[in-house]
Amino acid sequence: MKRRGFLKLSAAATVGSAASIRPARTADPVEAKQPTVLEPSRTVPVVAQADVIVCGAGPAGCAAAIAAARKGAKTLLLELHGCLGGIWTTGLLSWILDYRNKRGLMPELLERLTKREGRAATRDGKLTNAYDVEVMKLALDEMCAEAGVQIQLHTRIVAVAKTGRRLTHVIAESKSGREAFAAKVFIDCTGDGDLGALSGNGFDWGHPDDGRTQPMTLMALVTGIVPEEIQEFYRELDSEPWAPPKEKLKAQMERGGHSPSYSRPTLFRVRNDLFALMTNHEYGLKGINARDVTRATLHARKEVNDLVAGLRSTGGVWKNLRLVATAAQIGVREGRRLHGLCTVSADDAREGRTFADGVCRVTFGIDVHSTDPRREKGIESVGWRARPYDIPLRALVARDVEGLMMAGRCISGDFLAHSSYRVTGNAVAMGEAAGKTAAVAAQTKRPPAQVNIAEIA
Repeated sequence: MKRRGFLKLSAAATVGSAASIRPARTADPVEAKQPTVLEPSRTVPVVAQADVIVCGAGPAGCAAAIAAARKGAKTLLLELHGCLGGIWTTGLLSWILDYRNKRGLMPELLERLTKREGRAATRDGKLTNAYDVEVMKLALDEMCAEAGVQIQLHTRIVAVAKTGRRLTHVIAESKSGREAFAAKVFIDCTGDGDLGALSGNGFDWGHPDDGRTQPMTLMALVTGIVPEEIQEFYRELDSEPWAPPKEKLKAQMERGGHSPSYSRPTLFRVRNDLFALMTNHEYGLKGINARDVTRATLHARKEVNDLVAGLRSTGGVWKNLRLVATAAQIGVREGRRLHGLCTVSADDAREGRTFADGVCRVTFGIDVHSTDPRREKGIESVGWRARPYDIPLRALVARDVEGLMMAGRCISGDFLAHSSYRVTGNAVAMGEAAGKTAAVAAQTKRPPAQVNIAEIA
């Protein structure tokens, strides 16, 4: 990338930072009355200019970048970790939810995974929700490259620059130092709404009554087990009942001397004897607090190791069980929910509402992983079932900052609706819609709010 200019940052500059956030509801991870230092002003090089910049390369971010680039927009994708995919790859999720009714990029990605033998199949050849993490990484690399997306990995967004309400630059830090990137439109796909918060956009946080969020989970990969010998402990298809194998797996873990912090531990078969394991809940911690995320990761990694060792100690079908890897990034179910031009609500899910500007049809149910282990360690019941409902484009357009969109779990929604739309099949559909909208907005020199749904069909 060629250096295009410099951005002078000082106390007088219009720069968004964590300290300038004035959300309607917030959770401040920094303790009160801490000592402070005054950071001196600096001149930051503007190293790239684009039509669209996407921050965060998870399922939503990759889809947004690919869609924007395919629309002809010069697109830059910035990612904190060393690969594309986010929770799909760095998080070892290994399982895609709410994808079967999606069109556009989702089926295209699945086809690539299938051609590379990167999807799991049952013994009679039915494809499941599971995928191979390494194949997913390569497929996303290829799709972004073919679309012409510029990618920069190992890069964290730390600040922004604005002109009035309009976002003009993101400022990032990496091995290259502190750098600024300019764009006409930005898309927050960070999951936790980091870019929106830095930009001063309002957000909601946690349960409306007590501010508690859903727990984090550290995924793992295990091997050394024979699928035919442990059939009673896992399922492969959504059409099969999942409760019995979860209960039996929990009983086996307890027989090994350890009770999982998630009361519905789950095995997903990825390929042959390679399985993904979801078995822990990290309660009462904030996904936007580095100390909390560290604490959750260390505790979860020990629990996963203890559970695997305990299972192996029982012998029998578990005698050769081995932990292959724990995720580099713990899975955060819930972060900031940025304020948009409209808010997706529990009533939308309960009533199955549709919208003229609907961009994603959600079919996944309300899925609140317990926020309080004293009450429940599994899934909390809300007493009703969600019906398929739409995510409107307006929920992807930031309310308080011009030139900012969002996609994935940080869109504008309430606590219960979020637990339904947050899964990755929906994130892809939202990202694709946001990318197309951002491209049109950038190319026609309009704010995203003025782009009509018909222009991105």
